[in-house]
Amino acid sequence: MFRVQDEQPEDWWEVEALYDLCFAPGREALSSYRLRDGIEPVAGLSLTARDPQNILAGAIRHWPVRVGGQPALLLGPVAVHPTHQGEGLGAVLIQDSLARRGAGLETGDAGGRPPVFARFGFEVLAGVEMPPPTNPDRVLGLESNPAPGGRRGRGGTLGDGGVGADGAETGPAVTGAAAARSGS
Repeated sequence: MFRVQDEQPEDWWEVEALYDLCFAPGREALSSYRLRDGIEPVAGLSLTARDPQNILAGAIRHWPVRVGGQPALLLGPVAVHPTHQGEGLGAVLIQDSLARRGAGLETGDAGGRPPVFARFGFEVLAGVEMPPPTNPDRVLGLESNPAPGGRRGRGGTLGDGGVGADGAETGPAVTGAAAARSGS
């Protein structure tokens, strides 16, 4: 049994250590980290999961970005401690965090694992550009409140210009021409 809760400021370094364990310390060289530089994760969507002994078993973060000038969220990283992998905890963290977000586009760099995110409704965002080097097939999106007909056009580059939890503009944005189909 795991206790899923909002990530707290005192969890920061423990979560960072879990990410280092699961993804290696060089993870910060990845292009998606250029979108996170100097930006705080979104409170209320960034979660931790702890086991009955209060040991960190998993974590997920979301980051404010903009896609074609519109507010969006960048999901990731999501990590589960190796001793708990295969128990469904990653899916619980993804589902819980997605259930907490409002309307809009959720984006993610799947890190070569699109099938993992496809089961939650994510699809490739064709034409969306992220900082290089990024495989465009790894840039995924999930529309939580699509336009009539289930499609909503998006365009832009992932770069500066997110919106924080307080509504203030911060962080990176996404560019290019993209149409994201709803997975909900």
